[in-house]
Amino acid sequence: MKIIGISGTVTGTKTSVLVQYVLNRIKKKYKQVEVDYLDLKKVDLQFCDGRDPNTYTGDTKVVIDLLQSADFFLIGTPIFRASLTGALKNLFDLVPDEVFRKKVLGFVATGGTSQHYLVIENQVKPIAGYFRSYVAPSYVYAQNHHFNQSNEIIDPDVMKRLDDLADELVMMQQSLKNEEARVIL
Repeated sequence: MKIIGISGTVTGTKTSVLVQYVLNRIKKKYKQVEVDYLDLKKVDLQFCDGRDPNTYTGDTKVVIDLLQSADFFLIGTPIFRASLTGALKNLFDLVPDEVFRKKVLGFVATGGTSQHYLVIENQVKPIAGYFRSYVAPSYVYAQNHHFNQSNEIIDPDVMKRLDDLADELVMMQQSLKNEEARVIL
C-alpha cells in the first residue's frame, strides 16, 4: 500500500507541516505502508490546458506518474479567499480522473479564520465526490494559533486529530484492500 501526501500550495509552510505530521505518523506506526510526499512548491507544473494527460512532459509528467502509483492520498491546502489554492485545483485538473477513483482521500487544511474549515466540506469533498473517491470522515483544520513562530504544531488537540486521521486513512485503505481481495476470490 502506498500513500502520497500532497501539500497543495506554492507558498507558506503550515500546510506542509500538517501533511508531513500525518505521513510521519503513518511511517512510524504502519511499516507496511510506503509513504511518499509531493510538495507543489518544489515542482514546476504546467497549467492544465485540457489535453491528454499523457502528453505532458517534465515535472508535470513526473507528478502525474507519481500520483498514478498511489493507493490512497492525504491532501493538504491552505484556504485563501475562502477557497482551496489554484495550484491544487490545477493539479486536480491535470491528472486523469482514474488517479483518485475508488481511492481513499483524507484532507488537512490551514487558514486564518475559524469559518474557513467549511471549505473542506463545501468545496474539497465535492471534488472528491466527482472523482468517486472514498473520503475519510475526519479531516483536520488548523489556524495560525495552533502553531508556534517556527511553524511547529503546538496544539495537543490538533496533534491528536492528526494522529486519528493517520489511523483512519490506513484503516480505510486496509479495509478497502481486503474487500477488493474478497471480491476477486
